[in-house]
Amino acid sequence: MKLHIKVIPSSSKDSITGMLEDTVKIKVKAPPEKGKANKAVIKILEKSLGLAKGSIKITSGTASSRKVIEITGADDETINKKLTDICNK
Repeated sequence: MKLHIKVIPSSSKDSITGMLEDTVKIKVKAPPEKGKANKAVIKILEKSLGLAKGSIKITSGTASSRKVIEITGADDETINKKLTDICNK
């Protein structure tokens, strides 16, 4: 599954904060330097979605706030349901 995300680095906490149309908005405490924010995004998504380590890969936008990630190891329906549940809290 491919997923569009918008990352807000240097935030006060790590969290998935909602959806902007087809894009998932994620806040991370890590600064946008040397890949720290990218690593934090992957860690948050793996933990929040209950995925195995290494199941998320950034396929485009590594140096941008808007990224495309690829998720393996879970079906699209399960991922979408978990994201909806997280964003509706």
